[in-house]
Amino acid sequence: MKTTAAVVSPIRVLIVDDQMMVREGFSVLLNAMPDIEVVGEAVDGRQAIAQVAALHPDVVLMDIRMPELNGIEATRAIVAANADAKVLVLTTFDLDEYVYQALRAGASGFLLKDASARQLAEGVRVVAGGDALLAPAVTKRLIAEFSKITEPGARQPASLAQIGDLTDRETEVLVLIAHGLSNGEIASRLVVAESTIKTHVSRILVKLGLRDRTQAAVFAYEARLVRPG
Repeated sequence: MKTTAAVVSPIRVLIVDDQMMVREGFSVLLNAMPDIEVVGEAVDGRQAIAQVAALHPDVVLMDIRMPELNGIEATRAIVAANADAKVLVLTTFDLDEYVYQALRAGASGFLLKDASARQLAEGVRVVAGGDALLAPAVTKRLIAEFSKITEPGARQPASLAQIGDLTDRETEVLVLIAHGLSNGEIASRLVVAESTIKTHVSRILVKLGLRDRTQAAVFAYEARLVRPG
């Protein structure tokens, strides 16, 4: 008797950028992947919010500097609406204050616009799978550089009361997340099973009301659990 393999739906992507050539270029690259489908495009943040509500993408590739409504405010609105879409920020250079603000707003990571087709597709897959796209060296440097910045309307720095909700082991795991370690690396460091670390990470996110590992890393710096440098 034959068994039918389960059909896996492609990852649905929305591309948001005010430059037509960027949108078209990314569309061509991503649509060439068998497991990814570009379902829409938007030229600014307002269109992005509307398209997320209408198309329900899995991942939003979000430019930051756009007219009408920038990528930071659009990301904040999408996250506030509890959309299932994960936001992957696009930037032209890695050490960018606006990228940091987008991470605080709820973006799951960032990519440089000159990323290769392989890097772009893998970034989409990582974020769609529920992980944060964190290049440890770059992200640590970025967060350390801008962790003292507070923009109007942004989430305020972590309170000691929230930190107090964490167990000692959860605090230890949070610090290692901020240092850019993966679950596997944290498990090796603490000599426990990787599944145990996954449980700790889930509890940390729930207790602190955070969306993903990226926000957990930002939280750790803002709470001064990790010092820049």
